[in-house]
Amino acid sequence: MHHYSLFDSFFRPPTILVVSEERLKKAEKEQKQKQLDALDERIKQLTEYRGELAKELEPQSLEEALTGDE
Repeated sequence: MHHYSLFDSFFRPPTILVVSEERLKKAEKEQKQKQLDALDERIKQLTEYRGELAKELEPQSLEEALTGDE
């Protein structure tokens, strides 16, 4: 039975992962696609918000439009 100490985590041999270039490129492509999807969603949200703000700035009545009063 081996007793582990706090120092075992500092001195254990490093873990080496071997990944094929194809898998690495696939992972990179998937990550970029996720970023693109997130950007598209954010652009959609900002566009909707812009439309809401633009509506709020439009004159609410013909009188407001003619006088410029709010």
